[in-house]
Amino acid sequence: MPADSFLAVTTGVLAVIGSLWGGAAGRHPFDPTGYALVAATVGPIVVRRTWPGWTLAFTVVATSVYLGLNYPYGPIFFAPGIALYTVAAAWPWRRSVPAGAAAIVAIGLAQLLGTAPAQVPADIVHLASYQAWLLGLPFAAGLVMRVWRESGRRDREEAGRRLAYEERLQVAREVHDVVGHGLAVINMQAGVALHVLGRHPEQAGEALKAIKQTSKDALEDLRATLALFRQPDSANGARRPAPGLDQLDSLVATMADSGLSVEVQVTGGRVKLPAAVDLAAYRILQESLTNVLRHAGSASATVRVDYRTDQVGLEVRDRGRGRGARDVRDGGHGIVGMRERATAVGGRLDAGPRPDVGFQVRAVLPLSGTAR
Repeated sequence: MPADSFLAVTTGVLAVIGSLWGGAAGRHPFDPTGYALVAATVGPIVVRRTWPGWTLAFTVVATSVYLGLNYPYGPIFFAPGIALYTVAAAWPWRRSVPAGAAAIVAIGLAQLLGTAPAQVPADIVHLASYQAWLLGLPFAAGLVMRVWRESGRRDREEAGRRLAYEERLQVAREVHDVVGHGLAVINMQAGVALHVLGRHPEQAGEALKAIKQTSKDALEDLRATLALFRQPDSANGARRPAPGLDQLDSLVATMADSGLSVEVQVTGGRVKLPAAVDLAAYRILQESLTNVLRHAGSASATVRVDYRTDQVGLEVRDRGRGRGARDVRDGGHGIVGMRERATAVGGRLDAGPRPDVGFQVRAVLPLSGTAR
């Protein structure tokens, strides 16, 4: 690697200069053998990322020979310090700590060769004092770097798991809304067809046609939803666009075919909504009207859409039996899902029985909302 090659050359130059200028009395004069040992010490640094263990071994052996032959001290310790850092950063601490301790001990023992037995205790204290920062400090820095990297990796894995869960949850919401709405409408239209089959066959035929169209639309929506999550970056132009408030009239017409009369009230100047907010608004209205169709026993509902400069307000009211309240008490997922959709774009949603009779759903979605 170019960076490690540069590091090896720089370390070697510093070691040579330090050995030439920093020679002390009683040390072996720096000679061609010293040059060769310096080269052998710094050379393995070139492959330290690929073979950290071999780099440490060769560097420690060459350094020990250099010191054992009594060559001058100096920046020769830079090379084993780099190797120790690399091993500590690359290996788990259960492997790196024994290897690092063995390397430091080996270098220390090499410096004690030829020392008089009486002088050994004092020299050990002296060695420990400067090897602690010449060799111990780089090793400790490597350990800290590994801990930091592992922490970052765990954070990324956790973020990946959280993202995957949120994507699955979003798929579940979309499938719930598409399938739940479609089945509710089909169930209502099938009931109409059975009711009028004997007396008004033509009306039964219209109901069956509506069932066919509703099931076709639901299947297309389901395919489009699943395709969106399978290939989020696909440029397939034939894909049906994500639903939004511009399809509210179609939703109201579908409800009318199922026997639910919906009055729509729009206030404020209509503005273009962010895609996530537009989808959330449509799904909230769709699920609210589907709940009216399922539970309220009401033939009518009122939808109000209030456009403002910084938010869009939604309200769905009916004058039915208020069975939507049971959906809240019994832990139904419809209202929970709507509330999650609103929260996901930074909005809020309230749902509950009206003071007089019926049920209402109110939501406020900020125009700056994006899916979270």
